[in-house]
Amino acid sequence: MGASAKFLAVALLAGSLAACVTDDQGGGQGGMVYTDDRGVADQPFPGDYRAQVLAFLRTYLNNPVGIRDAAMAEPVQRTVGGRLRYVSCLRYNAREIDGSYGGVVQRAAVYVDARLDRMIEKAGDVCAGVAYAPFPELEKLTR
Repeated sequence: MGASAKFLAVALLAGSLAACVTDDQGGGQGGMVYTDDRGVADQPFPGDYRAQVLAFLRTYLNNPVGIRDAAMAEPVQRTVGGRLRYVSCLRYNAREIDGSYGGVVQRAAVYVDARLDRMIEKAGDVCAGVAYAPFPELEKLTR
């Protein structure tokens, strides 16, 4: 893992710990906020969105090894919490603590200033109509 990937992983971990003391700012959609949202509508495209999601999921999932059925959509602009943001939707089937699979889940990664801001767990409306493509990097995650 390169220095920039390690920095990103540490930054996301620190942000996720800080998010534990925040309330839901996802516009009623659930999720945790990781960055300070300045409310800027003109958002840059998150060019390294795949790497950001991989770094986050490595720490977010109880067991990131052996993920199946991984798919991700390229970021598209959607209104989240009343603000226009880039959102990338993903689906995956992760192992439970006991080693079994709990079924495919859908999540939405929301970006602010091209950085992963939050992961929305109930992503139904936000992810409606997106085009998923295989995400083999997610299926190859290690601890």
